[in-house]
Amino acid sequence: MKTLSTKDFKYHLPEELIAQMPIEPRDHSRLLVYHRATGKIEHRKFYDVVEYLGKDTLMVVNNTKVMPARLNGYKETGGTVELLLHKRLTLTDWEVLIKPAKRISPDTPILFASPKLKAHMIGLGEDGTRIVRFEFEGVFEEIIAEIGDMPLPHYIKEQPQDKDRYQTVYAKHDGSAAAPTAGLHFTPELMEKIKNGGTDIAEVLLHVGLGTFRPVKVEDVTKHKMHSEFYRVDKRNADMISGARKAGKKIVAVGTTSVRTLETVYSEHKDIVECSGDTEYFIYPPYEYKAVDALITNFHLPESTLIMLVAAFIGHKETMDLYNLAVKERYRFFSFGDAMLLL
Repeated sequence: MKTLSTKDFKYHLPEELIAQMPIEPRDHSRLLVYHRATGKIEHRKFYDVVEYLGKDTLMVVNNTKVMPARLNGYKETGGTVELLLHKRLTLTDWEVLIKPAKRISPDTPILFASPKLKAHMIGLGEDGTRIVRFEFEGVFEEIIAEIGDMPLPHYIKEQPQDKDRYQTVYAKHDGSAAAPTAGLHFTPELMEKIKNGGTDIAEVLLHVGLGTFRPVKVEDVTKHKMHSEFYRVDKRNADMISGARKAGKKIVAVGTTSVRTLETVYSEHKDIVECSGDTEYFIYPPYEYKAVDALITNFHLPESTLIMLVAAFIGHKETMDLYNLAVKERYRFFSFGDAMLLL
């Protein structure tokens, strides 16, 4: 197989197919089903996903919760400052994106709508990020919930009125700068229907970082460096996933973040075990999946690490053909868009 370059993952997407608002109800989005063994393609609704699961499957979801991580601040001189929380380093220190970064010096206080919070820069992070130290009175998460906005991707032009619409219904643990978007299609009722059909559901955690917004900048895919993201698999869920694999059940990962968590853990331990850490695991073709048998995912940005992960799962040509078909069939793309089930 020839070495793929970043431009091999480019496709033409009319701007009107970038979903600006989510479908209601959540599970009424469209679902493109692709069968790897036969090449068969089906066009369904997302709630039909239950038909492809059952007693021989285990579904794995990412239970991270998106923080309202976009903070609008200002300098004492009156100039506006925008902070996007990326990764917590200590109780008070965060890696963030700042706009305008060039006008913020380490001795510049950053103030916010709440008098209980202020910040200043203490150093440089990686890839243009900054390290900021917060001073706060009370519980940091409660202050952020009060004054922060959801960190929607740049291609979504307005905030949904309901902040929870950019959360999965099974979100539990604060820490993400973006939603694991494949999970946005599930409703509590659909989750219950899946369980009643005999499918077990396991949870892992990966806090989605800012790298998910960014296209790959290097021409040689192998030279791209992933942003580090925190993951955790607890004992109960590790035992459930490991046991299902050993029993011959199909592991269906919901979203690329669940995939990266499972493949990271398996690559290090040759099994799914209780563990946590930071992962920079980058999946691109050619790659042999070790822990995942099927994937539910949205349609991703051109030249992104996410479309590369999909191509590693079903093949490069097959991926680009499916994306071009989705454009032709007027599927909705990206975070609030439609989904694929890759079997």
